Amino acid sequence: MLPGDGLRAQLAYRAPYDWDALLQHLSARALAGVEQITGGRYARTWREHEAVGTVEIEHCPERQGLSILVRSARLELATAIVQRVRRVFDVDADVAAINAQLCADAWLAPLLAARPGLRVPGGWDGFELAVRALLGQQVSVQAARRLGERLVLLCGSHVGPSGELSHVFPSAEQVVAGELSQLGMPRARRDALLALARAACAEPRLFEAEATLEATIAKLRRVRGVGDWTAHYIALRAAREPDAFPASDRGLLRGAEACAGASVSARALELRARAWRPW
Repeated sequence: MLPGDGLRAQLAYRAPYDWDALLQHLSARALAGVEQITGGRYARTWREHEAVGTVEIEHCPERQGLSILVRSARLELATAIVQRVRRVFDVDADVAAINAQLCADAWLAPLLAARPGLRVPGGWDGFELAVRALLGQQVSVQAARRLGERLVLLCGSHVGPSGELSHVFPSAEQVVAGELSQLGMPRARRDALLALARAACAEPRLFEAEATLEATIAKLRRVRGVGDWTAHYIALRAAREPDAFPASDRGLLRGAEACAGASVSARALELRARAWRPW
């Protein structure tokens, strides 16, 4: 299915780049069959215009870039795949400009100094990212990953040998047609997943940014089961809205409390974060 050596490309970034942190994030959420992380290399399957393939990404710090290998029977789609890699790995971030803004905050300055080059991991596909966000509501990262793997086996396309990169994440149409009762999750969340898939079928640009962040959030919140946290999470990682901020996120609140040395409410964190705009 994937003949030849594929197509290789290089993506340059502005140093510094915290590859280890980004890879750790992806590794904790990697879906068996869809993604593999071995030896510091990230690989996954993909679907583009009904064609399927794989892509592998490695860090080349000596070149200040990422090395990409795309394999598919239709290599004319490689440019689109490289653009997805650019989004997932936040290659275009201007770390110096972002840090200059955020370091004005006494909470953030020491954190940024300790981890220079942090990036915001993007979503490979808007629908896939939104599904992962729904599956991750009120459960641990590990539980969300297990649910995602069940969904892949139930609805995704089988494309390779078992145990390797064997499946492509399901499309919205495949989720709509799937028997979601086999997922083993509460009915309300199954209904929300189905509503999301139907909305994605009806509106192909559902996960793209609107003219303003507020408009993007409002569009996403019209989907049943998508609340404020989920909408901001999707906007941040799929629509790549740099000002999206899920202030009620428990991880963010724990981080804020560690900085403040006291309890911090979501509202208080939202107010403080206004000074961080546009990042």
